[in-house]
This record gives sequence, structure tokens and C-alpha cells, in this order.
Amino acid sequence: MEQTGTVTSNRIYKARIFEMIFSDKKELLALYNAVNKTDYDIPELLEINTLQNAIYMSMKNDVSFIIDSRLSLYEHQSTYSPNLPLRYLLYVSDIYANITKNENLYGRKVINIPPPRFLIFYNGRDPFPDRMILKLSDMYSVKEDEISLELTALMLNINPDYNPELLNACKTLKDYSLYTARVREYADRMSLEDAVEQAITECIKEGILSEFLSKNRAEAKRMSIYEYDEERHMRQTRAE
Repeated sequence: MEQTGTVTSNRIYKARIFEMIFSDKKELLALYNAVNKTDYDIPELLEINTLQNAIYMSMKNDVSFIIDSRLSLYEHQSTYSPNLPLRYLLYVSDIYANITKNENLYGRKVINIPPPRFLIFYNGRDPFPDRMILKLSDMYSVKEDEISLELTALMLNINPDYNPELLNACKTLKDYSLYTARVREYADRMSLEDAVEQAITECIKEGILSEFLSKNRAEAKRMSIYEYDEERHMRQTRAE
């Protein structure tokens, strides 16, 4: 094997429906407003800085952006992982490195950086409360009274019947929740391909993610099948 001096992965990162939907500035701004109870109405205010090539062990951040001098990093998870705070630390380090690449980090002048906020949108099968805090310090092998480095991430359960105020404040997020729940329900009693096809057809007719699914039907179907297969594989691996 040729040695290139760089770390590569033999697993190709695949985009997911959540990322595809909310890479649109209009949809992302609506989600931000719903989460923060703000009323920004100019999508161009968003400066999206999602890492495009930061793939390590098949990891890549979903959506990150700056608005009002604040940095937000959003992740979608269908399987719970307590390691997300560490992944967030790697993501935000790369983002800050890019933001300050032209600054003098050794100078006497303070370099201003946008304060970060880390959110996880969870819609897996395992039961979790509406809100849960994940901390980097929970991963430390030695527990200390004084923590020198901390990172906290808020996990929001976006399954139907959870966080109703948030879902009602962002129709696209609610639609995404309903669509994925329907795929899961149908996949329990028919082939996965048929389940996804039926869910897409019904949701378009009922006005659930209808514009997105109509415009991206083939891609949405492919991604839904991949996502469900990946989720099922991870559940089986955990069980074993």
C-alpha cells in the first residue's frame, strides 16, 4: 500500500437528510429562531462554516454557522453516543483554527472568537427525556474537583410527542420528525425500500416535507434507506 503521510478513511461519509434540509439558509434560520426564540428574518445573516473536508474515522459535523457573532454547531443523531462532546471539541477546534488562520496567535492583542453553542437533535428509538446535557468531563478517566477543560452539549429529543413547543415553532423540524417516525413504523412490517417509498408518497400528499421530498425524491429515498440500515446495524452491534 502506498504511504502518503496522511490519515485516510476507507469509509465514505454520506450526507444525511437532516444535513441536506438544514444546509438551506432559510430552513436553518427558522430552526435557529425556534431554538433560541428569536425572530431573525434575513437568511443572509447566517455565515455557514460547516466543515467540508474534516473527515476522521468517518466523522464530519452536520451543520455549523455564525449569526449575531455567535457560533452554533448542530448535530443530528438517531443513535445515542456519549462521545459527542469529544467530537464537538474536535469540530470546534478546526473551526476556530480556520477563523483565526490569519491572526497572530502569539501577539499581545486579544483575538475575539464567537462563543460556541452545541446542540444535538436526537430522534432515535431509545427513550430519552426532552432535554439532556452531555459533558466532556463525563468522559475523563480521572474525576477531578477542578476541571480545566469543559464542553457541554444540549441534546433535544425531537421524536413526536417530545419538545412540542420546539417542534411547533419549526414546521420543517416537526415534519422531519414525523417523516422519520413513519419510515421506522412502516419498516417494522414491510421491506425497507417499500417502507421508505410509502412514507415519501404519503408525506408529499399530506404536506409533510412535501417540497423537499418532491424535489429530492430519489436522493431522499436513497439517504433514508442508508440511514435506517446504519441505525439498525448500530443497534444490532450494541446488542451483540
